Order: sequence, then structure tokens, then C-alpha cells
Amino acid sequence: MPFTYGYARVSTDGQTLDAQVAQLEAAGASRLFKEKVSGAKRDRVQLDKMLGTLNAGDVVIVTRLDRLARSTRDLLNILGVVADKGAAFRSLGDDWADTTTAHGRLMLTVLGGLAEFERELIRSRTGEGRARAKARGVKLGRRFKLTPHQREEAARRRDAGEESMTEIARSYNVSHSTISRLRAR
Repeated sequence: MPFTYGYARVSTDGQTLDAQVAQLEAAGASRLFKEKVSGAKRDRVQLDKMLGTLNAGDVVIVTRLDRLARSTRDLLNILGVVADKGAAFRSLGDDWADTTTAHGRLMLTVLGGLAEFERELIRSRTGEGRARAKARGVKLGRRFKLTPHQREEAARRRDAGEESMTEIARSYNVSHSTISRLRAR
């Protein structure tokens, strides 16, 4: 038998869940998952518990989309999990966000397409920016942990075999893998 689950969230302990709980119960939520945690946090115990409980035919209800997710990407990821479970989603305050209707599914599909398009634009712009930076001679990536002189000296000490890589690494306050990656001069 399908269930209707309600998810209520507030950001701080000073806020109350009472209004959300009343709306969710009035909308027919048979089981509520409530938490007081910032929506920006990825680790939301009650949300994860609710998503793990879902079965095909279940419906998830929230009072507003911002109670569930802080970004379009986060929303689409959560709705992806809901859809993968065969469940539906409905936002009481956002009529268009209702996967129990064809119109709502269309709107969320368009929203997902726009988010994917935006990700591709960002990837393209980032790639172009990296290419321009390389053309200007900008070195990309992390800075070396050791100066050129330290790298040369550490490689010489390593290759001489008088000390272990761990001992050499300790003397420069780096990991032994940093010493092992040095090229011999």
C-alpha cells in the first residue's frame, strides 16, 4: 500500500516546524520526517531516512521547494532518487512541482534540461578560460611543495640510497610519496 510522506525542515533551532507539520498533515501525509538543519548541508539524516524508506507508488510532499533543496542541482538530484524508487513528488506551495501530474512532470523535465544545459555552458566556459590561461603561460594545478633546489637535493639524497624516502620526507615536512615522485636529475 503506497504511503504519503511529508518532509519538514527549518534551518535553526530557533525556528518551529509547527506550520509545516500542520500543512503536511492537512495534505494527507501519513508519516512525517522533520529536522532542524541547514538546507545547505548535504548530510540531512531525516531526508536520507525518508528517501531510503520510499517504495513504488509512494508520494513525497513538502510545503515549499526551498524546504527540500537549496539549489536546482540539489533538487534534481533528490527528485532523481524519488523517481528511481518509483515514487512521486509534490510541493504544496509550487503547483508546477508535482510529478503526480503530466504538467508537473513536464515542468520538472524542462527544468532538468535547463540545468544540464547550464552545466554544459559552465564546462565549456571553464575549458575556454583554461586554454586562454595556458596560452598566457599560466601554470595550472597545485604549486610544488618543495622549491626547485629542495627537489633537486631530495632527489639526489633519494637516489644516493643513504636515507629512506620517509626520512627524507620528514626533513622537508612532506609525505614520502612526494619524494618518490621526484624525477632524478
